[in-house]
Amino acid sequence: MVSTRLKKKDFIKAMGEVMGNITLACRAVGIKRQTYYNWIEKDEDFRKACDSINEESIDFVENKLFSRINDNDTTAIIFYLKTKGRSRGYIEKQEMEFSGSRERPIIVFEDSSTDGQD
Repeated sequence: MVSTRLKKKDFIKAMGEVMGNITLACRAVGIKRQTYYNWIEKDEDFRKACDSINEESIDFVENKLFSRINDNDTTAIIFYLKTKGRSRGYIEKQEMEFSGSRERPIIVFEDSSTDGQD
């Protein structure tokens, strides 16, 4: 039987290889997902290692996003502004308007991000 310490080490390696995908890392080392959560809760070093892998994965994906922005990809630019530029007013919100009786209200969703422009 493989020791828990070795399983954790193998898990961390597998997690890095699958960019933080918990399910795939669990399958790679033959553990249940709940085992991963138990380890995260009880082992601070293990949790920190997994957190580090998750941060590295986010950094990798952010670099991909920045590459798309540098290529003038409008969708990537809009996504970035809606997430990172919220404090400057780049936010998408929906407003709801209720009318009709209380038993059967009519709900109208308006996407204010387009401000009526197409």
